[in-house]
Amino acid sequence: MTEPTVHVPAVAEPAPAPRPRRFREARWLVLPAASGVLLGALWWLLAPGGLNLVSGNPELADAANPGSWLPRDLVLAGLMVVAGCFTGVMLDGKLQGPSVGRRLAFALVGGAVGGVIAWLVGLLAAQLFGPAPDPALGPGFGFTLRSYAVLVLWPAAISFITFVLALFGVLSKKPVK
Repeated sequence: MTEPTVHVPAVAEPAPAPRPRRFREARWLVLPAASGVLLGALWWLLAPGGLNLVSGNPELADAANPGSWLPRDLVLAGLMVVAGCFTGVMLDGKLQGPSVGRRLAFALVGGAVGGVIAWLVGLLAAQLFGPAPDPALGPGFGFTLRSYAVLVLWPAAISFITFVLALFGVLSKKPVK
C-alpha cells in the first residue's frame, strides 16, 4: 500500500535587508559637499594670491594686488563649473525610477554646500599657509573672493547639464508607431 506523502513546508530564510534607499540618495548631498574641501585646496594652490600655480606671474602672487582679484575669482569659477558638470553627468544615469526629484534636489543642495565649503577651505588655506595680510590695507585685501556669484555656479552647472542630458534623452527616443 502506499503511504501518504507528508509535505513539510520549507522554512524560508529571510532575505538580507537592502540598504536604505535614503542613504543612497543622501550621498548626492554628502559627496559634493565633501569634494568642496578638495576644490578649496585646489583654489588656493592654483589661484593668484595663493600659490599661483596657474599663471606663475610674480605680480599676481601678491593677494593685495587688485590685478589678481579677477583671475582669482575666475579660477574658483572654473573649478565650480567643472565640478558641477561632473556631478551632472554622474547624476544622469540616476534620473530614472522613483525619487528622481529627491536625488536631483540633494545634488543641487550638495553642490551649493560644496561651493561654500570650497570657498571657506580656500580662505583657511590662505590663512594657514599664505603670507600674513597687511593690516594697513584692511581686511578686504587678502586672499578672498570678490564675486560671491561664483558660489552658485556649481548648482547652476548641475542644473544645466541635467537639463541638456534629459533633453537629449527625450529627443533621441524613436516615436512609437
